[in-house]
Amino acid sequence: MSAVPNEALGPGAGDAVAERVAPETLMRRIHEQYRTPLLRFLTRLVLGQQELAEDLVQETFLRTWRNLETLAADPRRIAPWLYTVARHVAIDAMRSRQARPAEVSLPDLNRLSSAEDEMERVVSTHTVRLALQQIKPEHREVLIEMYYKGASVAEAAARLGIPEGTVKSRTYYAVRALHAAIGPTEPS
Repeated sequence: MSAVPNEALGPGAGDAVAERVAPETLMRRIHEQYRTPLLRFLTRLVLGQQELAEDLVQETFLRTWRNLETLAADPRRIAPWLYTVARHVAIDAMRSRQARPAEVSLPDLNRLSSAEDEMERVVSTHTVRLALQQIKPEHREVLIEMYYKGASVAEAAARLGIPEGTVKSRTYYAVRALHAAIGPTEPS
């Protein structure tokens, strides 16, 4: 239980008389007072991505819950602390999204060939083999491990003697290079 001035916890809570407030009650009051303004603030920070902003509000309140005792000691710090944490959470989220490579759109593999058309399968196999020769050897190695040998990222990393992150990165760039080497698969 914490002593918290009422005016720091919401409108109509009375004047600056301190009262004992249960942590759950304090958290509920903070949530009621700051959820909407934090959501607007974070939505602007993440350029209108509403779902991401809602996730970031949740993360901000989770961190608030973990630091509730410290915040209850000085209620005047609640708002500045919340907005600072929300900003840091948004920055962390954007950095983590930039660290991951963007998803690659692959051609529809169902349109490449069917099992019934042997000639198409032969042509497709030949096309992929030629394209594999056009990409960098390190990209070719990782594609062979991942797609032809069916290795997991960890297995491919162990076989090639490189870190797992490098396998993921090379796979991403190898698929793009292979796609570029094959060229358009749609009939003109």
